[in-house]
Amino acid sequence: MTGDRVRFYQVGSFAAGNRLLDQELRTEQSRRGRSNSITSGHRACQGCGEALGARYALDAAMRATKGRLVAANATGCLEVFSTPYPETSWQIPWLHSLFGNAPAVATGMAAALEVKGRTDVRVVAQAGDGGTVDIGFGALSGMFERNDDVLFICYDNEAYMNTGVQRSGATPPAARTATTEAVGAEPGNSFSQGKDLPRIAVAHGIPYVATATVAELHDLERKVEKAMSLRGSRYLHVLVPCPLGWGSASSDTIRLARLAVESGLFPLFEAEHGEVVDVTPIRRRVPVEEYLRPQGRYRHLFGDPGRPDLVGEIQKVADRNVERFGLVAPVDVQEVR
Repeated sequence: MTGDRVRFYQVGSFAAGNRLLDQELRTEQSRRGRSNSITSGHRACQGCGEALGARYALDAAMRATKGRLVAANATGCLEVFSTPYPETSWQIPWLHSLFGNAPAVATGMAAALEVKGRTDVRVVAQAGDGGTVDIGFGALSGMFERNDDVLFICYDNEAYMNTGVQRSGATPPAARTATTEAVGAEPGNSFSQGKDLPRIAVAHGIPYVATATVAELHDLERKVEKAMSLRGSRYLHVLVPCPLGWGSASSDTIRLARLAVESGLFPLFEAEHGEVVDVTPIRRRVPVEEYLRPQGRYRHLFGDPGRPDLVGEIQKVADRNVERFGLVAPVDVQEVR
């Protein structure tokens, strides 16, 4: 265990206010002195999970480093909506890189700081799934191999949202995108394609790898703080639902991120030096259908006649994750209130 999890028990709800916690246990977002690393005025869509993920993650990193933080940002949604020339929403030292070289640029920043003796200043690199899983994959693997002192954060919305919702290597099976249309015998994205980047990162044996979502703020902030306490290459993969690309309601962003975890499709875990050291068990497991139905990109799987066979295949993916990571913990009767 890398930290104590905060548990709330409230009948009929998963919500609980920070007022129930001591000051030191409250999230960074509840503090008056938070850095607001990405502040108001950006052009993100309503309900954008990536805007939330970036704010949560970098504010936590700023807190962990006492404000001594610089960031490299790949081209993509996050860069475009936060820096429309000549404006910016960033309130930290921030550098825009190309689509595929954010890991290399961040490596150069870390090397320059080391030469200058500024070991107190830390480096974060950011990209979406396109700039991480596909275009930046080689540069990222090189960063891992060299064990460069950078925390790389992937904000995964599972497609190239900035350029028109095209398929990426992180697009899940059967999902409709502009390049995987819902037609034919196997509508949507093909099964057995893409890359499981968190597990690939683990295979590099780097000091720290973790997955998180915007639905679990305490968990996300704790993992960022853990990552910033370490040296060498670290990787954080954050699921950030996209209402535009997913065809979901803007008010459902947090709900969908939570359902992705509760269905078993997005396991939450931590790994150190190539070994999984902690897993977040699912408290209330749900069938994948509960996660898929609210999303327009899966509309072709339901209705009349629908594709229950493909829903069943997606369920098998979730079941495999549950078994692989041991996501369903035995019920503790003392926790049932």
